[in-house]
Amino acid sequence: MSDAHDDADSPESDDPLAWEVTDSWVGYECPGFDIVHDEVRLPDGTETDYDYLVEPEAVVVLPFTRDGDVVVIEEWRHAVGRVNRGLPAGSVEEHDDDLAVAARRELTEETGYEADRVEHLTTVEPANGIGNSLFHYFVAYDCEDVDGQDLDFNETIRVETAEYDDLLAEARTGELRDGRAMTGLLYYELFGDDE
Repeated sequence: MSDAHDDADSPESDDPLAWEVTDSWVGYECPGFDIVHDEVRLPDGTETDYDYLVEPEAVVVLPFTRDGDVVVIEEWRHAVGRVNRGLPAGSVEEHDDDLAVAARRELTEETGYEADRVEHLTTVEPANGIGNSLFHYFVAYDCEDVDGQDLDFNETIRVETAEYDDLLAEARTGELRDGRAMTGLLYYELFGDDE
């Protein structure tokens, strides 16, 4: 897994606020992400260190059925110790030249649904103070349950559908807590189309 400094020659590295990386190594590796340790020099000359999470880019899918319901997943999230309601999502793989294809794959693997079409919604850096995560959001239209799930060994996912307005109400009350789902749902509500 590469670190976030592959673009060290970017224009941002010349910004007076940029930190200079004097040394960098992977401090911890596990399936799905690494923790990178950087030795850095701050703009005022102070030398310190900084650790952050490095993970592959991901796709997140907001899938609508032909009836306008949203396909949602419920999955155990060990870090918070509870079942979490969210949207289908997964890592972009090295051979994924087309992010829309990756979005279709993750939708089908996690839910068994296939989309008639998918469209890019937005791309965000959800936690760029602690990691290099990059989420590409897609809207999937006219989804149908066709194939059954094809889950990874460490995934246990329950698939449901929910009315769009009910999901918005869950976002409003705080019942929907998944950050990826909240971002996709609320971005779509503000800026997406009304299909």
